[in-house]
Formats: sequence, C-alpha cells, structure tokens
Amino acid sequence: MVLTWQTRTRSSASTWRQERSMKWLVLLWLVALSECIVIMPLTKTKTMREILREKNLLNNFLEEQANRMSDDSASDPKLSTHPLRNALDMAYVGNVTIGTPPKEFRVVFDTGSSDLWVPSIKCISPACYTHITFDHHKSSTFRLTRRPFRILYGSGMMNGVLAYDTVRIGNLVSTDQPFGLSLQQFGFDNAPFDGVLGLSYPSLAVPGTIPIFDKLKQQGAISEPIFAFYLSTNKENGSVLMLGGVDHSYHKGKLNWIPVSQTKSWLITVDRISMNGKVIGCEHGCEALVDTGTSLIHGPAGPVTNIQKFIHAVPYDSEYMVSCPVISILPPVIFTINSIDYSVPAEAYIQKISNSLCLSSFHGDNTDKWILGDVFLRLYFSVYDRGNNRIGLAPAV
Repeated sequence: MVLTWQTRTRSSASTWRQERSMKWLVLLWLVALSECIVIMPLTKTKTMREILREKNLLNNFLEEQANRMSDDSASDPKLSTHPLRNALDMAYVGNVTIGTPPKEFRVVFDTGSSDLWVPSIKCISPACYTHITFDHHKSSTFRLTRRPFRILYGSGMMNGVLAYDTVRIGNLVSTDQPFGLSLQQFGFDNAPFDGVLGLSYPSLAVPGTIPIFDKLKQQGAISEPIFAFYLSTNKENGSVLMLGGVDHSYHKGKLNWIPVSQTKSWLITVDRISMNGKVIGCEHGCEALVDTGTSLIHGPAGPVTNIQKFIHAVPYDSEYMVSCPVISILPPVIFTINSIDYSVPAEAYIQKISNSLCLSSFHGDNTDKWILGDVFLRLYFSVYDRGNNRIGLAPAV
C-alpha cells in the first residue's frame, strides 16, 4: 500500500485527507443458498488526487513521500459478504470492530499485505490526532505484549506494539486476534481510513503473528479459505468483500483460474501486455501483484513510459496528462494472463479530472514487477483461493 495507492515495498496501503466526515453503511443481512450472507457495501468519496490538487499539495505530497521512505459452480455453506466504501481514487475501505465492548475502525482490506493494525491512543504522530484511536484500557478482552510491531510500506511506515483482542468483521469473530497498535506513523496523515487489514499470505505477516483470515479459518468461522472482491465502478454503494465463499451473481461467465507464482503473496504471471496488437511490455513474461490496496496500475518505468507515449500522454506535475477528447479513440491495454486476454479500455485507465484535464492511471516505478490495482479490479471480479493457491478472474457485472 502507498500514500497514493501506488507501489509498495512489502505491502499495500495508502493515505489521504478527507475534509468531510465519513459515514459508514450498516451491515445488510441477506439469505442465499439457505445460509446467512452479510454484505459490506463500498461507497465512493472525493478522490485523493482531487483533494490534494484543490489544495495545491500534490507535488509536495509525493516528494515528501519519496524522501521518506474451487469450482465455479461450488457453493459455500458459510459465505459472509462485507460492505466496503469506495474512497480515494478507487481505494476501498470498510468497517471492523476491535475490543469488548467493540470499537469501530475504518480499514483498507489489502491483498498486498497480511497484518491488521490501527492507531493507539498513545500514538504521538499527527496522523493519529485525526483518526480513531484504540484505548486498550476500555477493552476487557485486550492483551498487550512488549513485542515491537513495525511495517514498512512503499508510502510510509508504522511503528508500534503487538497486542491481542477480539476483532469482528461483520458477523465473523476472531478471538485473541494479534494486531498492531501504532505508536508512530508516517505517510498516513491525510488518510480517509484508520488502519489496514491485510489479506495476503502469513509469510508477509509480522513474525510470530497470524493474519485474521487464517485465524478465522482456524477458529471455524469460515468453511473455506476463499475470499473475493467486487469493486463497483462510479457508484458509492455496491462494492463488497466476500469471506469464506463466492457469490457468483457479481460476475459474468465462468471464473478463469490463475496459479499464484509462489505461495507467499498474490503474485501471478502475466504472459504479455499489448496495445493494438503490438507488445508494449512483458515481452517474455513478467510477474504482477493483484492488489486491492493500490488504486492505479504500476509497472517498470520503461514499459509504462512506452504506454504513456502510445496514448500521447504528457508530463503534468508528477503525473501524465491526456487530452480528454481522444479517450474515445485510444486503444485498450491488453493484459494476457494464463493465455486469456484481459482488456483495460481507455475509459478505465484514463481518469477525468475536469472537462479538459484527464490523467493516465499508469505509474512507472523502479521495479521489475507490475501491480494490478483497482483500475484493473473494477473491471474484473477477483477470487483469492488460499486452499488451491490461485486467483480467479471474471468480468464484473
């Protein structure tokens, strides 16, 4: 996760400011397949780019951060769908509670990291003064340790301590769940969320801890080690996180399954990237992280520069600008994955800021890997199958 939902060093998370207070939608209970389904909708808020651009802070913001550091037809007996909120340029957040009595926090559900953390009431960083903090004295189920808890993101970092308490995601309850309490944070000053809930593999978690998804499976709260995301497009409501199963009404056709490259993260192999039949990146295959905690599409600087040239994008501050009228004639970018083409049309990879200002959603980094963020995932419903170490993709409805 990164401050601008861009690349991350180890995981995914991002940050930014929201001037208006954020209201969260209540949990909806549905009945499907004779089982209880909890839906967690996502709603769209003012984007990070818009907020920072209005305040003329975008360049300073980025410079500051740079200097800081299953079967398709199978049904699940226990499927919990949790509503999420569309925030900050296609970043999606939802509510969880921690403690007894439960205290509610807004978190990013992030497939690029594995840890859960929220700010402590003892946090001394400015970011903590504008976010909900956890007061461990008020929870009867809290257990503190002296072990340090530190995570470094591409956008910043958090330092804190390891703690244990009861965590709830909708109707799912994880008791004695390890999580981090931040005492110091960098890069999250303007975030419209309080913390991060990682959904990647245990190998990315702070040593000696267990991610909440694994703990839920261990405690029998979910029957299958599967979760899925539906990220809505241009709608405040409707996005969901599904835990323990898949609601197939959110996608068209069958899921296409892609094996993960290694059982350490949600990394997959991309065959090639092309435009108008011409390969413009990943000529001999490459790896891409499927990352709900990143809003844009990131890739190596060279191939991304090729894409910017192909769409006639020109530098604009720290971004690339495209003439809005040409969007209708720009070709899609095709990601060929496991021999199947996944098209990302110009309407998806170009962000319209105003009638005359449009920006490219591709971002070049000093890396050899790609990150398929929410620009890609709004188009394709995604299923994360830990039991079979694979990701399923299908066109979203």
